[in-house]
Amino acid sequence: MKTLFAIALATIVLTGCNTVAGFGKDVQKVGQVVEGAGRK
Repeated sequence: MKTLFAIALATIVLTGCNTVAGFGKDVQKVGQVVEGAGRK
């Protein structure tokens, strides 16, 4: 059951970004937001 949930979650995440490269860009944007919030 946990394996099925993990596969479903990974599918949703990767589908939302369309590609692994898109996922990397999303992570980078999150890092920039966190960094900007840290500077304030």
